[in-house]
Amino acid sequence: MSAGLDLAERAVAVEIRVRGRVQGVGFRPAVWRLARELNLNGEVLNDGEGVLIRAAGEPAVIDRLVARLRAAPPPLAQIAGIETRPAPAILDAPAGFRIAESRAGAAATEIAPDAAVCPACATEIVDPFERRFRYPFATCTHCGPRLSIATAIPYDRATTTMAGFPLCPACRANYGDPADRRFHAEATACHVCGPKAKLIRLDGRAVSFECFSMLDDVDALCTLIQRGHIVAIKGLGGYQLACDATNGDAVSRLRAAKRRETKPFALMARDIEVIRRYCTPDTAEIEALQSAAAPIVLLRANGRESLPETVAPGLKTLGFMLPTTPLHVLALRRMTQPVVMTSGNASSEPQIIDDAEAMTRLAGIAEFALVHDRPIAMRVDDSLVRIVDGAARVLRRARGYAPAAITLPEGFADAPDVLAMGGEIKNAFCLTSGGKAILSPYIGDLDDAATFDDFRNSLDRFAALFGHRPRAIAVDKHPEYRSARVGRERAGNCVLPLIEVQHHHAHVAACLAENGRPLAAPPVLGIVLDGIGWGDDGTIWGGEFLLADYRGATRLGTLKPVAMPGGDAASREPWRNLYAHLTAEMSWAELQMNFAELDAIRDLASRPRATLDAMIKSGTNAPKASSCGRLFDAVAAALGMCRDRQGHEGDAASRLEALVCERTIREEDDALAYPFTILDLPGPGKNGAILPYIEPLAMWHALLGDLILDTPAPVIVARFHKGLAKAVVAMAVKLGGNERRFDTAVLSGGCFQNKVLFEETASRLRAAGFAMLAHSQVPMNDGGIALGQAAVAAARLIGG
Repeated sequence: MSAGLDLAERAVAVEIRVRGRVQGVGFRPAVWRLARELNLNGEVLNDGEGVLIRAAGEPAVIDRLVARLRAAPPPLAQIAGIETRPAPAILDAPAGFRIAESRAGAAATEIAPDAAVCPACATEIVDPFERRFRYPFATCTHCGPRLSIATAIPYDRATTTMAGFPLCPACRANYGDPADRRFHAEATACHVCGPKAKLIRLDGRAVSFECFSMLDDVDALCTLIQRGHIVAIKGLGGYQLACDATNGDAVSRLRAAKRRETKPFALMARDIEVIRRYCTPDTAEIEALQSAAAPIVLLRANGRESLPETVAPGLKTLGFMLPTTPLHVLALRRMTQPVVMTSGNASSEPQIIDDAEAMTRLAGIAEFALVHDRPIAMRVDDSLVRIVDGAARVLRRARGYAPAAITLPEGFADAPDVLAMGGEIKNAFCLTSGGKAILSPYIGDLDDAATFDDFRNSLDRFAALFGHRPRAIAVDKHPEYRSARVGRERAGNCVLPLIEVQHHHAHVAACLAENGRPLAAPPVLGIVLDGIGWGDDGTIWGGEFLLADYRGATRLGTLKPVAMPGGDAASREPWRNLYAHLTAEMSWAELQMNFAELDAIRDLASRPRATLDAMIKSGTNAPKASSCGRLFDAVAAALGMCRDRQGHEGDAASRLEALVCERTIREEDDALAYPFTILDLPGPGKNGAILPYIEPLAMWHALLGDLILDTPAPVIVARFHKGLAKAVVAMAVKLGGNERRFDTAVLSGGCFQNKVLFEETASRLRAAGFAMLAHSQVPMNDGGIALGQAAVAAARLIGG
């Protein structure tokens, strides 16, 4: 028998189904190259479920194909699963291996997030010998737009906003060559056939190019920024506004025009060397900056040069990113200074993606705009990352991360599809299907009417894009959350089960899910420190210790509940919280007797105390809240920061963290940290359960005493942070008891975005013998709770 006949007799044929983020990331050409190298016959194609490989050859060789795909997929791919089944008919197919046309079908695959320009494309566009020299929309399978241009699945050119740009012969040759890095890169284009960039004036007048020494319209943008102009740029997922970050006047004009009082601006620099003039990024921070996600990374502002205070008022951090698209690379090529690169909208409104809207809405902010004719299908903001406790932690999940699927833990594979609506601020919603969760890009705060409209529209777009038909809807328990109202409305209209999930339970469940904690795992101690959330007892919670798994949560401990005089006004005006916290601990007479000379007490004496006292006594518009966020506000107000009002959510707490003396944190004796005690809070009724709570009376005495002694504010703030971290860990130890009813602690909630508080708490928990889980892929703030809502709902449905 000949060797050829022997090989044919040994051959088998299989269908290999690959699921996950495998479309639009160069997966098919990777399979094609590998199959040809291994001398396999067959084909590979995209369909509604992912990638389908039909291969014929020796069993060991096919096994090698699968093993190599698992070990080294393309850079932007993420394999969720590979399944193999026999397919004998393939043995009769023609010899060779080919890439077949995509097939339509039910959408069960993923869309990759938009990826920053890759090194190969970045090099190509500055090489005058390349035909894409200075082409601002160069892309390949390793980079470029994905979600922002997708209109349907499968992800092919015909189902993107590139459908209106027919390929020229040269680009078609790239697109059709499996050996080319642009093979089926759906956004492939060039100067001849692709989108065009154009510089315009927003007042409608013609641009006088004689004013510029420039290569093209993109290069002219750089000159405008250098001359102090504010410019609009149509970016990847929406319009942006830019100006020279070293020009304090330009930054102040931009801040005023956007009505953005104090919230820090994001910055973009052409390279790491520019960033190093203002910050000293470490290895992990540089890795995050240079990743395919290319997020804004929060860095310490400790370089040899400084930027105007108006860039990031009151803070010691700067949010930097590197150029995210070829357009940004080219626009900043001559820019030796960093530029402000912020979303193109007025404060609190959604980023603009429509060209006509940009012309009218941004005309009062920017003088010029760099526009292009590639439509944006989906609004995608910039992501935000901070390195905390040695890990990159996503604080805002958008470009570069969303909508990458999160594989749900063991036990969730057969869970019914769920739509989770998320929270009220920093909203993102979540779809689950087939054991995976897709968290939408960051949407924003739903109290803004335009953002709320965008939320509702995005729900419909995602449902259509992913073919998602939920069997249940999960919402926050808060009766007034707009997201919850929409969820209740949809559940009623579609006759679907509605599952309400307590806010802080959702925080814990989100952390468990992203860390792969199995459904059957024992409960953990969830430590959730945030602003406010509706509690199971109908009161406002915000500093909670929960014994929790996916199906349920029991409140074991809390921070001391203190009135919020004025309700929502207390969240905006920290002096109200200071008054409420101090008078919850001491009478006004005692405060006057002991601390009358303090500026904070003199200020409170001038406020309408009688009105506040009446509100607090009667409970009228002064609900009690165990909020950690309001405690931070009160401490900030005591030190004179943001006392009258906060410029944005978290303003006071961010400034407080920025003031921390790092040497005090590292070197001062723990005995000098401000003391908190743990007392018992009796429950309602005669036989109400006792609830341990963290009492801040001793902390306030120590803090006010240090103010009397003129102790430096950075030392005071450091002692407060250390004392609070010690109290949190002491509560965890107390609740665990001698029998250690839990061995794992989970940290979640917006207050843990505070690097000092997080790291102090985490290190002390580990020293106390606890395993610890925390967020990295999903925000620890309310931008992540939709994942937790979905996990809780799925767990209850499985259990039911």
